[in-house]
Amino acid sequence: MASNVKILLVDDNPMVLGMLQQALAALGEVTVATDGADALLKAVDELPDVLISDYRMPGMDGRQLLEKLKGRPATSGIAVILMATKGDISERLSMQDPIEDYLEKPFFLKDAIHKIKRVVDRIALEKLSKAASTDGILRGSLSQMNVIDLVQSLEMGRKSCLLTMTNRDDRCEVYFSQGQAKHAAYGPVIGDAAVFKVLRWTEGNFQIDFNGKSSQETTTLNTQGLLMEGLRLLDEAQRDEAAEGEDVLLDT
Repeated sequence: MASNVKILLVDDNPMVLGMLQQALAALGEVTVATDGADALLKAVDELPDVLISDYRMPGMDGRQLLEKLKGRPATSGIAVILMATKGDISERLSMQDPIEDYLEKPFFLKDAIHKIKRVVDRIALEKLSKAASTDGILRGSLSQMNVIDLVQSLEMGRKSCLLTMTNRDDRCEVYFSQGQAKHAAYGPVIGDAAVFKVLRWTEGNFQIDFNGKSSQETTTLNTQGLLMEGLRLLDEAQRDEAAEGEDVLLDT
């Protein structure tokens, strides 16, 4: 499901531009440009949330485009992802550049979209936060943003809050401090296991209380570790279910 994030995609290669545009359409509202000058005009005319630009382009390259955008107060807050070769990243670009992330060329489309999605999800959550009700609580549906995307976004945004998720009669609470999950409870289940139980949820509702705090620390893994281990357990369970299904089929 597309988010409320505006993406400006820039590349002088029509094939790369077309493939990325099609893949990114599911993440947000995508505008394309074929060179840096065109991208600058479009960014000024309609401010994007994320700029994804090739580094090497004729005329105004990605680095020059980045400098011009970051030098203008109106466009300085745009999150930038540059597509560049390993050589360009190590020789010409530095970690001090105001860049959200790099896509090292050549790259697999699936890997690139995964990286971009993490940035888009974080920005989508921030935009929703600004539109939150006056009680400081952000409410939404897990069909808009699933549990994994929510947790990753809170981690990347270094948020301190209480994330409450409900699915019919089930309820899970996860407390975050600076993006790290510190305490989780799912009925009588607490800690890492409570987080693992809800990662497969794609239905239900969530709310984020940015004033929510807890002194308890029941999780043993950091947020990224919880996601990785939870996904591993999910993958194992799905393989076991598939194997059981095959056994039943062979027995008939």
